[in-house]
Amino acid sequence: MLAYYMVLALRSLQRTPILSALMVAAIAVGVGAAMTTLTLNYMMSRNALAHKDDVLYAVQLDSWGPDESAEGPYQMPDQLSYRDAKALLRSDIPQRQVAMHRWGATLTRENSEQSPLQAEIRVSTRDFFPLFDIPFLYGNRWEQSADESPARQVVLSQAMNERLFNGDNSVGQPVNLNGEVFTVIGVLKHWNPSPKVYDLINGAFKDSEALYIPFGLHHQLQIYTWGNYDAWWNEIPKNYQDFLNSHLVWTQYWVELKDAEQKKAYEHFLTAYIKQQKAEGLYPRPLKFRLSRPSEWLRVNEVLADDDRMLGWLALAFLLVCVINATALLLVKFLRKAPEMGIRRALGASRNAVFSQHLIESGCIGLLGGIGGILLAIVGLARLRQLQMGSLDQIASMDWVMMSAAIVLALIASILAGLYPAWRISHSSSSAYLKTQ
Repeated sequence: MLAYYMVLALRSLQRTPILSALMVAAIAVGVGAAMTTLTLNYMMSRNALAHKDDVLYAVQLDSWGPDESAEGPYQMPDQLSYRDAKALLRSDIPQRQVAMHRWGATLTRENSEQSPLQAEIRVSTRDFFPLFDIPFLYGNRWEQSADESPARQVVLSQAMNERLFNGDNSVGQPVNLNGEVFTVIGVLKHWNPSPKVYDLINGAFKDSEALYIPFGLHHQLQIYTWGNYDAWWNEIPKNYQDFLNSHLVWTQYWVELKDAEQKKAYEHFLTAYIKQQKAEGLYPRPLKFRLSRPSEWLRVNEVLADDDRMLGWLALAFLLVCVINATALLLVKFLRKAPEMGIRRALGASRNAVFSQHLIESGCIGLLGGIGGILLAIVGLARLRQLQMGSLDQIASMDWVMMSAAIVLALIASILAGLYPAWRISHSSSSAYLKTQ
């Protein structure tokens, strides 16, 4: 019967093309507007580390001044000073731990005609790759010793490897960073999470870095951060060593703790470290630190802001208005077929059969409206990408999940729109229909 009712629905749509087009357009416009906003919200709220949400933690220490709290999450700095990061790296409690920050340099190849590139770089300890489950295409990460002593080694992203070496295995090849020769020891497979959970501070929706170098190169290359940094008093370092020893916060820190027991042990370690700093006249505020899971880190950094959520609700409200309009059009369309339904009822069709037939017709309208809504959403997202000049490229696009959601949303909307008209015509008097003939 389903196939028969669908054939009847298509015939009905063909008999009233203008009215049918208006109903499809009403659903399509509502779904298109809703899915444009909902797609942005969905993409912005994704957690690329959800599979490790119970073992990964962003570390915060309240090293701020006594007079006022920091502006970061939980009123604490969202980064650590270099001296604090180096001290925490001495702990052997975490399964893995990462100190890191953003940097950049001019990238060239010797004896190459390629123009110099301004490359985004992540300066990090070696656990960065396994902690965030980053796969390698060629080679591997640097040795543990490179986190403490200088080793001019570099890991390339797959995109940068394709740009420099046409995608070939470049392990062992030299590249120059600010004129210094580095050896490629690894190439990553494509990895570009959005939002960039591991570094929400310097742009949650920026692309991942093109190169990765060891944390132990700071002293030799005098690496300054290219990311955000802050301090609770006007601290002006006189030289590079002063910069490293200062209380400026510019280093992100993550740990991997396998279970509650290990987490508790690490919390004791942090407590002891802060007490030691207090004994030296530092950390003037009450003892406070925070270990935030990736999902918590996304929430407290307001990657998906309240304004974005409100826009999502407004888009659904607009869809509701479109559903109401579609309901009125369906009611007009169905009641125009009253004589035909009267004959069907007189020939033995039940109310349920009439109701099902018209509800399936509503579903067909919803299916067509859903396809139209997807097309409108794609156009809307493309326009947003154009207006934002590429800053929303990773999130202003629909995947198959959101396309499927658009179809489901359109079907639900059309069925809701068709409930009352289908009920109305199925419960009308068949004798009244026959008298009109």
